[in-house]
Amino acid sequence: MQLSMQLSMQLRRWLQRGSDLVKRAMPGYCAFCLAPAAKGRGWCACCVEELPWNLRACRQCGEPVAKEQPVCGRCLVDPPAFTATQAGLLYQNSIKALIHDFKFNASPRAGMLLCELMLLTPPSLTGQAFVPVPMHSTNARKRGFNQSYWLAEQLGRALGMPLINAKRIKASRTQRTLNRRERAANLTGAFTFEVPTPEHIVIIDDVVTTGSTGHALARAGLTAGAKRVDIWAVARTPLGKG
Repeated sequence: MQLSMQLSMQLRRWLQRGSDLVKRAMPGYCAFCLAPAAKGRGWCACCVEELPWNLRACRQCGEPVAKEQPVCGRCLVDPPAFTATQAGLLYQNSIKALIHDFKFNASPRAGMLLCELMLLTPPSLTGQAFVPVPMHSTNARKRGFNQSYWLAEQLGRALGMPLINAKRIKASRTQRTLNRRERAANLTGAFTFEVPTPEHIVIIDDVVTTGSTGHALARAGLTAGAKRVDIWAVARTPLGKG
C-alpha cells in the first residue's frame, strides 16, 4: 500500500513537471481536428478519447493481445531481454501520421505532442536512467535527426532523469521489409555501451514493432551492468502488422 501511494505521488509530480513540455508547443488548437484544444493540451477531449489506445497488451513486449493475459504466448516461450514495455498507443491512424511527421520531418510540435501523450500513460517504474535507441553514424549523417534521442532528452528534462547513450556499432540494413526472425538476426551485436550502466535502465523509442531492437539493446545493457531493462515508447505496432 505504501509503495503504491509513493508511486502514485511520484507519477503526479512527473506529470506536473512534464506539462511544461506542451506549454512551449501548443498553439491552442487540437492537432487532430483543429477544434479548440483543451486548456494546456494539444488536443480536444473528443479526439484524445478516440485515439488508438493500446488498452490490452502483453506487459513484457507491449504487443496487443486478443484476450486478457499478463504475458503473451511468444514472451512465455521465448522471453526477450527486457522486462516490461509501456507503449500506450497503437501505431495506426492519427498516431501513425503524427509519428511520421516527427520522425521524417523533425517537427518539434509533433514531438511535443508525442511526449505529452507518453506522459499520460507512464510506466509504473521509470528506472535510473533513460537510454535512447542510437543510430549508426552513417544513418545519423544521412538523416540528421534521431527521434529517440529527442524524446529521451525531453522526457529526461521533464522527469529529472539522466540519459545514458549506447552506441550502434553495426550498420544493419533497414528493418522495414524484414520479418520478426530476420529483424532479430539483423540486429545481433548491433549495440554496445562504452560505460557501465545503472542497475535499472529504460529504453526510449518512438515505435515498437517486433521488439527486436529493444531486445538487442537490452542485451547490450545487461552486458554493461544493468539488472533490469524496460522499454517506454509512444506506440506499438498492432497485432499481426509487424
